Amino acid sequence: MRKLILTLFCSILFLNLQAQQTQRLTQSWEYLKGDLGGIYEAIRPVKAGNPESVPLWENVNLPHSFNATDGVDPDLNYYQGPGWYRTQLTINNPYKNGRTLLHFEGAGQKTQVYIYDVKVAEHIGGYDEWTADITAAVETFRKNPLFQKQFKGKIPVEIRCDNSRDLEMIPSDLSDFNIYGGLYRYLNLVYAPQVSAEKVFANASVDVKGALGQLKIGTRLLNPDGIDTVMVKILVKDPQGKLISSWNKELKAFYGTKDLWETTVKNPKLWSPENPNLYTVETSIIANGETAVHKEKIGFRNFEFVKKGPFMLNGKRLLLRGTHRHEDHAGVAAAMTEDQIREEMVLMKEMGVNFIRLGHYQQSRIVLELCDSLGILVWEEIPWCRGGLGGESYKNQARTMLTNMVEQHYNHPSIIIWGMGNENDWPGDFSEFDQHKIREFMKELNDLSHRLDPSRKTAIRRCDFCKDIVDVYSPSIWAGWYRGIYTEYKEVSKMEFDKVDHFLHVEWGGDSHAGRHSENPDNALSQVKTGKGADERAGDASLFGGSARVSKDGDWSESYVVNLIDWHLKEQETMPWLTGAAYWPFKDFSTPVRPDNPVPYMNQKGVVERDFTKKEAFYVFQSYWTTAPMVHIYGHSWPVRWGAADEPKMIKVYANLDEVELFLNGKSLGKKKRDSQDFPAAGLRWMVTFNEGSNTIKAVGKKDGKVFTDEITQEYQTAKWDKPAKMILEKVSEKDGVALIRVKILDKNNILCLDAQNYVTFGLTGDGKLIDDLGTARGSRKVQTGNGRAEISIKLNNGKSVASVKADGLASVFVEL
Repeated sequence: MRKLILTLFCSILFLNLQAQQTQRLTQSWEYLKGDLGGIYEAIRPVKAGNPESVPLWENVNLPHSFNATDGVDPDLNYYQGPGWYRTQLTINNPYKNGRTLLHFEGAGQKTQVYIYDVKVAEHIGGYDEWTADITAAVETFRKNPLFQKQFKGKIPVEIRCDNSRDLEMIPSDLSDFNIYGGLYRYLNLVYAPQVSAEKVFANASVDVKGALGQLKIGTRLLNPDGIDTVMVKILVKDPQGKLISSWNKELKAFYGTKDLWETTVKNPKLWSPENPNLYTVETSIIANGETAVHKEKIGFRNFEFVKKGPFMLNGKRLLLRGTHRHEDHAGVAAAMTEDQIREEMVLMKEMGVNFIRLGHYQQSRIVLELCDSLGILVWEEIPWCRGGLGGESYKNQARTMLTNMVEQHYNHPSIIIWGMGNENDWPGDFSEFDQHKIREFMKELNDLSHRLDPSRKTAIRRCDFCKDIVDVYSPSIWAGWYRGIYTEYKEVSKMEFDKVDHFLHVEWGGDSHAGRHSENPDNALSQVKTGKGADERAGDASLFGGSARVSKDGDWSESYVVNLIDWHLKEQETMPWLTGAAYWPFKDFSTPVRPDNPVPYMNQKGVVERDFTKKEAFYVFQSYWTTAPMVHIYGHSWPVRWGAADEPKMIKVYANLDEVELFLNGKSLGKKKRDSQDFPAAGLRWMVTFNEGSNTIKAVGKKDGKVFTDEITQEYQTAKWDKPAKMILEKVSEKDGVALIRVKILDKNNILCLDAQNYVTFGLTGDGKLIDDLGTARGSRKVQTGNGRAEISIKLNNGKSVASVKADGLASVFVEL
């Protein structure tokens, strides 16, 4: 499976980037945090030791974000302001009179581009693609004596990015995610012939029966010199690369988008999550003896949101099993590499995802190409998110970003929904909050989307006073987290479903602190009022004040969240009217509005941590959504359980096998059959009596004659603890120059306090370096303990160090390394 996925992806990447004309500019960059006094400071001659040698620039590779680590620094607000990048390029365009372009796949958030001291382009918006034509500026600078004298035949390029707070930009700084700065997506040097295709629009459709496919192709030319006549050739190839149709014609040059050709494909191989068949459209533009080739992948599929009913794909009901994604990762923030993006999307597919909402902005072309090749349906949206509605420049940015998103991702068969906004009922950025004006602008965006692309649906999430405007609506239902209890999920969903023609539930779930587990995870539910609905309201996300809710009063354990997810998934199997739902989110991500969370500045609702470490919830989804045989005992990250000596304890196994047998310390506790409606764990649960001390648990299941097993070892503690009284700090392991240290919280009798949730702060002095600011439970120097313990790693650097831990009300402790 992985090998096939990698092969598909590499093929698509080659087709789109056309390596002979495009070069990723990843190496030999310098970065300066902050602003310059003027552009000359970036290009003036510098001698070591002279005043011109400061400010100091650092060497970086692209993609790169200003906020690679400070977005989760527990002691700082993340940096928002300008930053500069510079490099020197060797430019040799092979085309006579060709265009030399810098193609930005995304840069945050306002960007200016200079060749030497000449500004050649600027762009507002951190998420759409754009191009700077540097042809003329390069040719002009070649005539400058400094081209050879100072720059040795290279072209100096300087780029200013700026993510400063700006109320007249989207997204709002009130949003629950960082608005990152920098060249955090790939930047490409492109050589194009004198005339080329700026865009190719390939509209592929098919009837419900899949008997006849229609393909309409149009293009927009890049022809700044105004060449009069061009030859256009179009080839269509099936998923195996066989030519199935072609067209060519000489045309008078045109401006704007021109419809070129329509053709039919009989009995096309349909695109679906199970069989993501992709056709290739190859468009050649020939002028003055030079050819520009543009290749796109397309897919034939038919989808429908049935009025007051489910979702249909290619004539059959498909339950959308979804999640969400932010561009955010440990150690790099938004600057994820192609390999990291691929790993994330493959993990989603392995979890069983067939749908994703990209929150809350246009994302990398790499993500969309992977959705196409993996078979993941997509809701993609513009970042009109929270704050209200600004002035005309604010609206123009939204219009431009919507237009760019639709045009740039128009050909992806994975996309079924264009999102107009998110939580637009959330005020705060302007003194005026006018629902009527927000409705009028929502209507404008909705109409614009349908003009640009009549083939897809429009949608928003959580803005009830606009729900009648868009095609598909998602209310805010957080049963068992921000409101209500999770057993109300189906009832509340049906109530909301009945209010609109087309319902899709995106965003549900709850936070879990990785490595924190509970013997009584549902205790907080007894405090929560029921029968009041489960829609999130103002203030519910706060950890302070208001009515009782699990998000504030619960234990944030993995144990609770797996129960919540388990209930939702088993209920979704009994909701024939449901189009689908999308869990929020797949991966923990950084946010400036949650400084008080167990990992500060992290939204911890993911089923994997920010570094792809799987939480227990990942396997609950797998047990419902996948067919590849799996079996998983809950508690791989739960080293110590607790209770009385003879107290029965539940062991849960999440599996998609028909039957599982459980063994405790080598003794069979019997076989149980899986029944998805037998909550929890689909009936695969056993009440057991642990031995004090070490216990070995093994689960065994079979499918098609093959045996599948999982095994863990857990300690069982019967000693009861008093309140936290002290800490101990110890080195746990060392490998490849990296030491792992662990702090434990004990009571006055040296008994481990297994429910302790103290904040602890790690420190270090000496030669080593804390591996922190990762936004993970084991990669933050300030973190809440999970079951009375916390860990962090230290790069020793072949030296000596002293590590420390402090916590309010407890004496600090130290360990030499």
